[in-house]
This record gives sequence, structure tokens and C-alpha cells, in this order.
Amino acid sequence: MCHKTEIMENLEYFDIFENNLLQELMKLCTSHKMLEGTLLASDDIDERWKEYAPEYMADAVPQVNAFPAAAIAWAGYVGMAVAHRWDENWAEYATEPYDKLHGEQGFDDMDEYIVQNILGLSLEDEAAQKIEEMMRRCANTAITYIRREETEAQSTKAFYIFARTTRSMFRIGAAMELHRLGYKFEKVNVAES
Repeated sequence: MCHKTEIMENLEYFDIFENNLLQELMKLCTSHKMLEGTLLASDDIDERWKEYAPEYMADAVPQVNAFPAAAIAWAGYVGMAVAHRWDENWAEYATEPYDKLHGEQGFDDMDEYIVQNILGLSLEDEAAQKIEEMMRRCANTAITYIRREETEAQSTKAFYIFARTTRSMFRIGAAMELHRLGYKFEKVNVAES
């Protein structure tokens, strides 16, 4: 029984960490006009992260010590790619394998590959530069959040915090792309029958 209680407490801890991080990232993106105070989302898009996460983590975890910002930020680019594909032709891209998001250098240039080949932007475009700057700011904010937890490096707790952080970045990236594509939340009044 004690083990189950401990698991539930840990789950609640990770949920709170992720929610607080997401709220902070949304505020940051909103202050830079990349979002409008809400997390644009779709169940289809969120489900893709569940499928991509194991492979993403296998790519990103070895990069954490040398390139922590990239290991975190690239999840945002993955979110942007999935959101773009969702808008473009979900029937065609709903089962696209994760490695199709890689550039010539695999994980290392995935950010540039996604911007150029999926979003269709030149790296010199103002829009591409704004995306790159926002991803960097979000990743640095996430790193600050992670450090505040004072978690022992390479511990199970550290892994789960990193996993929740990358999921948050994926969701922020997806929301940013949906916003860039013109999606907005609108209140819908449903008349009672």
C-alpha cells in the first residue's frame, strides 16, 4: 500500500511541475505574440507525442549534458511539425514515422529540417528567426524550472522531470504553430434543446 501512495504522490508532483511549466511557457509565448493566452491543442496532435516520445527521448537524453537547450527545444519543433501536418493533411500524415522529422544529420539538425522542409520557411525569414528565438527562450525557461527542483542528475526523478518538460515543449510548439496558422479558441454557445 505504501508503494502505491508513493507512486500517486510522485504522479501528483510531476503533474504540478508540468502544469506550472506549461503556464509559464504560455505566458512567455503570449508576451512575445506567439500565443494569445491559451494553449491551442488537438487530441490528434497530443496522441502523436505518445507515439514519438520514446524515440525522441532516446535521441534527446544523450544530448542533455552537452546541449540541454537543444534537447528540450527540439521537442517544440516536433510539436510544430505535427501541428503543421495536422493542418495540412492529417489523413496522409497521421502515421508519419518520427524519423521523417530528422534532417540529414538526424536529431542534430532536426530544428532546421522542420523549419525548412515541413513549415516551408527559409531560415533567414523573420518568421523562422522568431520561432528559433522563442524556442530558445522557452528552453531556457524550462532549464530554470528544472534546476529549481534540485533533482539529482541521472536519477529516475530527473528522467521524469525531463520527460514532462519535453512533453510541455511539444505542446507549446504545437500551439505556436496552430496560432501561426490562424487557429483561435472561440466560445461556442450551445442552445438548450
